[in-house]
Amino acid sequence: MRPDILNPLFAEVEVLKGVGPQLAKPLKRLGLERVVDVLFHLPVNWIERKRVELLDMADAGRVVTVEVTPVDYRQSGARGPFRVQATDKAGNYLSLTYFNNPGWAKKQLPLGEPKVVSGRMEMYGQELQMVHPDHVLPPAEAAALPAYEPVYPLSEGLTNYRLGQLAGQALARVPVLPEWIEPSLLERRGWPAWGASLQLAHRTHDRDAARERLAYDEVFANQLALTLVRGAARRRKGVPLKGDGRLRDRLQLPYAPTGAQARTIGEIEGDLQQEMPMLRLLQGDVGSGKTLVALMALLIAVEAGAQGALLAPTEILARQHFDTLSRQLTGLGVTVAILTGREKGRTRDSTLMGLADGSIDILVGTHAIFQQAVTYKRLGLAVVDEQHRFGVAQRMMLAAKAERPPHLLVMTATPIPRTLTLAQYGEMDVSRLDEMPPGRQPIETRVLSSEKLPDVIAGLGRHVEAGGQAYWVCPLVEESEASDQAAAEERAQLLKLRFGDKVGLVHGRMKGPEKDAVMADFAGGRVAVLVATTVIEVGVDVPNATLMIIEGADRFGLAQLHQLRGRVGRGSGKSTCLLLRGEALSETARARLSLMRESNDGFRIAEEDLRLRGGGEILGTKQSGEAQFRLASPEQIGELIGPATDDARLLVDRDGGLTGPRGQAARTLLYLFERDAAVGLLRSG
Repeated sequence: MRPDILNPLFAEVEVLKGVGPQLAKPLKRLGLERVVDVLFHLPVNWIERKRVELLDMADAGRVVTVEVTPVDYRQSGARGPFRVQATDKAGNYLSLTYFNNPGWAKKQLPLGEPKVVSGRMEMYGQELQMVHPDHVLPPAEAAALPAYEPVYPLSEGLTNYRLGQLAGQALARVPVLPEWIEPSLLERRGWPAWGASLQLAHRTHDRDAARERLAYDEVFANQLALTLVRGAARRRKGVPLKGDGRLRDRLQLPYAPTGAQARTIGEIEGDLQQEMPMLRLLQGDVGSGKTLVALMALLIAVEAGAQGALLAPTEILARQHFDTLSRQLTGLGVTVAILTGREKGRTRDSTLMGLADGSIDILVGTHAIFQQAVTYKRLGLAVVDEQHRFGVAQRMMLAAKAERPPHLLVMTATPIPRTLTLAQYGEMDVSRLDEMPPGRQPIETRVLSSEKLPDVIAGLGRHVEAGGQAYWVCPLVEESEASDQAAAEERAQLLKLRFGDKVGLVHGRMKGPEKDAVMADFAGGRVAVLVATTVIEVGVDVPNATLMIIEGADRFGLAQLHQLRGRVGRGSGKSTCLLLRGEALSETARARLSLMRESNDGFRIAEEDLRLRGGGEILGTKQSGEAQFRLASPEQIGELIGPATDDARLLVDRDGGLTGPRGQAARTLLYLFERDAAVGLLRSG
């Protein structure tokens, strides 16, 4: 249970003065639903407000704070800007310009009454102008205006000033917490206390030590949670699984395993034979053969008399795996079943009975496979695909489905930089598939201006006439499935004018059977052009599709572009990926697209993505199942993860874990950063 001392921070944001239903909406769009969210929503920049006694043209372009007296009102026509002419103490003129609500401007700036104004001053012709001053105050209140003002990430309907006020209220609720950082490390780094660091981060522009301390707290909480999870899992004895090879020897493989696959299968086989449950992360680039490794692991479990479960993040991917496994295991006497949210009635009941009595050997499904009603006779191995969609707590929930913890293999096709792998999966052993199966050709990638759209459609026509198939991925419009769906529908309509019924459409809001029907038509060749949102990022395997067109490619992160590109190049034919870009490109977008053109190496792309994005969202994809790093940038994670991991081990091995004095403080830290699943696992372990 969360310590009482933290309850004021986890109260709903509505407890802050002035936050009603209207203001709560833009706050919640930013993810600020509780007081702690406001606290952790740190400034991204600072405005320096230069205090001046007299106006000076040399200060044009700067944000200045100056005392002036309004002397005249002027307006150019009924719809023109409203100007308040004001003078400083020496009689120098400043035009305070408003583009709406003259009545409000007059109320703020009555003639003849001195006011302190602060805002960006510019030259307008030969006069100095300040458009919509940020602050208008009586001179007696001017001292309250800070010389440096924080700039926060905002949402429509929310001003920087208002968010700063809310941050002030949130800071007033910060309790004094016991210190969780190892004393010698704290002294060596010269970090302030936790509460003082939050104050400095929100209120002082020179706050590097405070920001670093807060980043460390978050990384340390993460590494401590992973250390505790790993320790709890290792203390629980699992069931050793030693296969006899009878099923694997009869498997008809399309190619001999690569060296990387053989090495990884050997590592997994060794892990499965241990009483200590396997916790292994398998990283493999798109097309590197992770599914074959998973199949071999599942067959070892079945050979040893246990059941296996394969968990996928989407229904499309689950059905893809089910079809692949069913086809590959034909004639081996292995029973494979599927369970998603779509299975109902007798079909579902039959599957549940088969799991409980042991007649089903391998279950494939979505998160439905670890719901309470699902029981296994002898679950020995759980495989989780596309691990970035599932968090630590979720994969441990799956592990809890067995009387003795099953072995756990988690896979991701999103190559992750090494430091971030340690941050996200630090409780796991790691295997990498860094070779491609024979016959896989590199995908030729070209970057084209969106002005070339007619040429691209013409080229698509030639490709279809030659019997080829293609994907057309529509751009990310905004954080809204509805908007992305509209973009896809509009593109599909346009392409249908040219290609008729050969165009299919899939998006996230379609019902499962509708999606399946379109995907089946595409896989069967009846649909030549599949228009889609990023719902096809994973789980689509059509070897005849050798052309990928990504519209608005400059709006996607590198990891997502690489995932999408990986939908082609799955057969022996030459494949091409066309990245259609907008006209106004940032330097980062330009570098991102250039790297996509140069490289097919997902691990190199991941490292470069980290460098290019800097403090942006890790890997360019929302880690929906994982706890987000809100305070630590990727660079800070890279720098601080070593000391944080060492400190976590020191706490567990030397300082008594969570039971000693520092451990009690660290327990509070875990709840503060919502890594408290580790506390529960420790207790149950």
